[in-house]
Amino acid sequence: MAAQGIEYIELYATDQSAVLDHFISSLGFTRVATSARYATHSVLLRQGKVQLIVTSGPGIAPFLDEHGDGIADIALNCSNVAAVAEAAALAGARVHTTDAGYPFVTGFAGISHTLLPMPAGDDLRLPPGRPWEIAPTESVIPHGQIRLLDHVAICLEGGTLIEHADFYLAAFGLARYSSEYVAVGDQAMDSIVVRSPSDGITFTLVAPDPAKEPGQLNEFLARNGGPGVQHLAFTVDHIVATVGELKDRGVEFLSVPPAYYDKLAERLPELSAEIEDPRASSVLVDRDEWGYLLQVFTRSPHERNTLFYEFIQREGSHGFGSANIRALYEAVERNRMTDQLN
Repeated sequence: MAAQGIEYIELYATDQSAVLDHFISSLGFTRVATSARYATHSVLLRQGKVQLIVTSGPGIAPFLDEHGDGIADIALNCSNVAAVAEAAALAGARVHTTDAGYPFVTGFAGISHTLLPMPAGDDLRLPPGRPWEIAPTESVIPHGQIRLLDHVAICLEGGTLIEHADFYLAAFGLARYSSEYVAVGDQAMDSIVVRSPSDGITFTLVAPDPAKEPGQLNEFLARNGGPGVQHLAFTVDHIVATVGELKDRGVEFLSVPPAYYDKLAERLPELSAEIEDPRASSVLVDRDEWGYLLQVFTRSPHERNTLFYEFIQREGSHGFGSANIRALYEAVERNRMTDQLN
């Protein structure tokens, strides 16, 4: 009865035109369809197996006032929608019904989850329940490298990590996959990864340690008006080439200090022949018992500096780069301090 996959992710945007330009011109998404209803205007984007809805309009003003640009809904495919909705209610969530008759779950992590039946086949469908109009074919479609949505990182209040991990298990059948605690100076963050049995849904839950000094996660929570999605991670096949293309399109990435790569050569000597390209692209590298992965993180393109994006190339690895969690934390911290000085 567990949720099986992510149908789409919906992002509420203050300046829809600017956000669409970033996803289409910079990240290579394609405009597929548009929908207007309830004082909102939505645009469906696709790349690979990823579906992203960008919505704006006066109908979502309360969300934008509280959070700024952010992920409002992560729609989940379920083999038995009614059973998952009932489990979510028993786990303490609020379950509502859309005009189209689909349940959507609220009450945890500042995110809604629309529950949808499994699609009939492997092809992507227009998200059900909206009056979609197919967009005209783009005369020039950017060549995107994204294949899949690898995972969604959700930032939570300190001290609530276990509560939320338990909720995702009870409500949607997502089991704990791994956990990590990272301390950097006087700050620290804790994380738990939860994943569906189908591997179609992976959430990385992160929270600041309330016993430590406030840091970047506390600042995210303040800017975001509470818990929410911190970043989306996209799977690509050739990350170094992808980073080069995205930089040419104006995408900015978090920097990584040269010392990281010096230590990397010592930590992973078997990958030393492949380190030079990642070094030039600020790509992080890590290995687990199944293989290795490469990942890189963008600066936030949104006004409140909350939501950002990750690109990840997996070469057998099933994990999330345990050593890189610290590197990401340190990279965001450097970016935060630089912004404060400017």
